[in-house]
Amino acid sequence: MGKKLKVLISDPVDQQCIKILEREGLGVDARTHLSPEELKQVIGQYSALIVRSGTKVTADVIQVARNMKVIGRAGSGVDNIDVAAATKQGIVVMNTPGGNTVSAAEHTLSLLLALSRNIPQAMQSLQQGKWERKKYTGVEIYEKVLGIIGLGKVGREVALRANGLGMKLLGYDPFISEEITAKIGVKLVNLDEIYSQSDYITVHTPLTKETKHLISDAELKRCKQGVRIINCARGGVVDEAALLRALESGKVAGVALDVFEEESPADNPLIQHEKVVCTPHLGASTREAQANVALQIAEQVADALIRDNIRNALNLPYVEPSIYQALQPYLLLAEKIGSLLAQLTDGHLQKISVEYCGDVLAYPASPLTSSLLKGIFQNIGEGTVNLVNAPVIAKERGVGIEETRSSEHKDFSNLITVRYLTNKGEHLLSGTVFGKNDLRIVTMDGYRFDAWPQGNMLICTSEDVPGVIGSIGTILGNEGINISRMSWAREENGQKAMTVLNVDSPIPDEILEKILSERHVLWVRRVAL
Repeated sequence: MGKKLKVLISDPVDQQCIKILEREGLGVDARTHLSPEELKQVIGQYSALIVRSGTKVTADVIQVARNMKVIGRAGSGVDNIDVAAATKQGIVVMNTPGGNTVSAAEHTLSLLLALSRNIPQAMQSLQQGKWERKKYTGVEIYEKVLGIIGLGKVGREVALRANGLGMKLLGYDPFISEEITAKIGVKLVNLDEIYSQSDYITVHTPLTKETKHLISDAELKRCKQGVRIINCARGGVVDEAALLRALESGKVAGVALDVFEEESPADNPLIQHEKVVCTPHLGASTREAQANVALQIAEQVADALIRDNIRNALNLPYVEPSIYQALQPYLLLAEKIGSLLAQLTDGHLQKISVEYCGDVLAYPASPLTSSLLKGIFQNIGEGTVNLVNAPVIAKERGVGIEETRSSEHKDFSNLITVRYLTNKGEHLLSGTVFGKNDLRIVTMDGYRFDAWPQGNMLICTSEDVPGVIGSIGTILGNEGINISRMSWAREENGQKAMTVLNVDSPIPDEILEKILSERHVLWVRRVAL
């Protein structure tokens, strides 16, 4: 009989976590509140480490974790774990996405109701010996319009509950099908419709470059008079300074916040505002949620150590080095194609068709398709998207996936072609690997290219007339934005052309609008890869 594998639990977790691990035949040591030096001294004895947010799993700790195979986070965030260092050392890092979904959704509805009926303010007034029934007259939520921005796990759970309360539901999420949202009573719309039609707006997105201050002054101006805003997602998705201005002007009737741009927000004027209901980031703070993530991480760690079954990994599981090295360029190409398509396309994703041709057929298609999906879904707010969970996310969102294989292509030794279908149209894009790792985009919507999928890019279509590229270059040059590479293609009939530019710095909104306003420019997008 082999030596018993040992698991270290270094943060307080539900006792069921320990019982599950022991039932699986694993040795368990629960040693909480270890100092960094104490952790480094003992970590070499263990095959797995389970943490919450308290333990800092730094590169120094990982370096001495000689027998470590798995680091498990009982929760979703892994800011306290050096994932890159773990990956380099061959350690799988996993979390427990979804374990607090119900708690976060219920907290959102709790804040919505408290906001509607002025419950915290009325309670505080009553405690001060006042009886102010008229002052705290509320509003019903029945048949009010709730706009949900982000229809991931939490957003969908909010929709189910709000639907049961008789609210009318609008939703915005470009990475979900209408078929899925129809089942939970949500009408898919664009952001302008969310802002103009909603009585309440709740956000359920991650905080990314794209969602930073997603709701700010301009968006609030487009909202109904007296709209109410709820944020239980991430601080910074809603511009707090803009919220304060809108509250004071009367445009916004009330705000509910569980998250803040700076936590803890001691000097934030929103906390003291009479029309604001706020809590100290309690979305996942229920006994049930904490028990759920503890049970989930125990089962995942046991599966990984005993059965080599990896779930919810935030980095790649172990792959034979020679195979991984050969596969890596194709994985990267597929991911870049997915990210590029997601940034280029409007509408709600319905179906993805991918065709593999030539040399790439020497490898299994599933990790390549997973890499493509990772690129597409990486910013949707389902926690970290990786090769393990990307196909699950696609299935949950009702996105159809079709794979075909062709032994050869008449022009390229290898080719990955993806058709990306939404309710507003489709894009068709192909990429190839030249040599060992020279990635290129070679076709886009019928145009033939030789474009580099990297960094900041500008892609536009225009009428095929003289001077268009020159005018775009002048606009960028006047703003100090240098063009590093350019690829250009035209239709066979010469009516339209497409230009792909690689630039050295991000392109601001106002410059994008200036380019689009040029006489012969038909369509323009910026992309960051």
